[in-house]
Amino acid sequence: MKRDLLVLIFALSIGVAQAQDASDAMRYSLDNTNGTARFRAMGGAFGALGGDFSALNVNPAGSAIFSSNQASLTLTSYNIKNKSNYFGAIGTATDNTFDLNQTGAVWIFDDFKDKSNWRKITLAINYENTSNFDNSIYSAGTNPDNSVADYFVDYANGIPLGTITSNSFDNLYFDEQQAYLGYEGYLINPSAGSTNQYASNLSATQNYYQQNSLSSSGFNGKLSFNAAAAYKDKLYIGLNLNSHFSDYTRTTSFYEDYRNANNHDASTGVQASRFTNYLYTFGTGFSFQLGAIAKVNDALRLGLSYESPTWFRLNDELLQTLAVETAEQGKFYADPDLIIIYPSYRLQTPSKYNGSLAYVFGKQGILSIDYTFKDYTNICFKPNSDYFNGVNNTINTTFDATSELRVGGEYRIKQWSLRGGYRYEQSPYKNKKTIGDLNSYSTGVGYHFGTYKIDLTYTLAKRDYQQATFTRGLIDTANINGRNDNVTLTVLFEL
Repeated sequence: MKRDLLVLIFALSIGVAQAQDASDAMRYSLDNTNGTARFRAMGGAFGALGGDFSALNVNPAGSAIFSSNQASLTLTSYNIKNKSNYFGAIGTATDNTFDLNQTGAVWIFDDFKDKSNWRKITLAINYENTSNFDNSIYSAGTNPDNSVADYFVDYANGIPLGTITSNSFDNLYFDEQQAYLGYEGYLINPSAGSTNQYASNLSATQNYYQQNSLSSSGFNGKLSFNAAAAYKDKLYIGLNLNSHFSDYTRTTSFYEDYRNANNHDASTGVQASRFTNYLYTFGTGFSFQLGAIAKVNDALRLGLSYESPTWFRLNDELLQTLAVETAEQGKFYADPDLIIIYPSYRLQTPSKYNGSLAYVFGKQGILSIDYTFKDYTNICFKPNSDYFNGVNNTINTTFDATSELRVGGEYRIKQWSLRGGYRYEQSPYKNKKTIGDLNSYSTGVGYHFGTYKIDLTYTLAKRDYQQATFTRGLIDTANINGRNDNVTLTVLFEL
């Protein structure tokens, strides 16, 4: 028998449950052009150039291009604006953050250059925030057909009513927990004559007013230990060993109101509901990179590099609340005091291949082009057992292999450097809609004071995508137009 009107469900669960989906895998697999101001100004096209700390993340051979011991520090202002369209209604959300997103140092060892064809060996260490997760999305509109009750029905179908009513929340699997929430929150009931099939308990049948807010924060950090060498000043080779750190928090709050919905009964039953999910994901990972740069002549340089998959070990914590307002009892709400803790799991992101070409116009300028290939169907949750078979199959059928093009240029006028860049990345989804193509434009300026340099860059990136309300049941999407304006400042000095 149900408890009075509203039950707020929260528990500690160490049993098998599944909260991970394909979008979580994509979050850790997409690349962002972060790093030093010079790197960003030239669109990240540094695979054949080197001589920049963020260039080491493209081609580890690039540290052998440095001519002196150096260190750098980078600050970035992130400004994100998301414009949503949900069934014709427009919503806007903005997010602004300021971060120390890069710092590194490189040491040159060349005492043996007159005695060997190996002219120098370099050691470097570099830290970057490879992804900034600070983001906000807001959408609102009237859904003509689907309700949050459909989310709970989709999870509940096939689960015996006795399982829901005779167990505490912490003894249930994830699907059963969602069914428990919907049933105890008066949003669903068993279908007539059935004990394991369910239907919406709402009197309303169409035109549900809905609001969906998403707020995320956190970062992916990458600490690289680099070694490189120069052979006859013609061939440069390098290796990175990378340690990854991830900290991600996402809060989604979905509100639904039935007062103006078709056939709604205002005298009894549920009048409105709010379903809130708080997800915290944290973990570590490892990857490595190999690269080479060939100086064909004084002007032409070619680069080739490989980046292994990143092998993450991640942990999820999930807190859910369901608040319901009824005609009989009014609003009922309580804060949760326990968290669903899932077993640790592993995620393998795709490897990456990069080919580069650069032309150096003496001391006057540079033109550089990078091409990157990445196959997102190689993303895999592990252990690859029944637990993750479903989401891994979804990844294989919905993700795609992509190409990325980066173009950058630099022109020097005495101590001044003027820069510009462009970056294009194909959608990682086969439908080209869940996440669209990315276009990014950048411009920047630098000044060389002698023993130190200052670089300043502005970057604009645009990408359209679809934000699904939930992954099951209520899967209607808001179309999002995303715009990211960044200003980056780097100070580089000799040690």
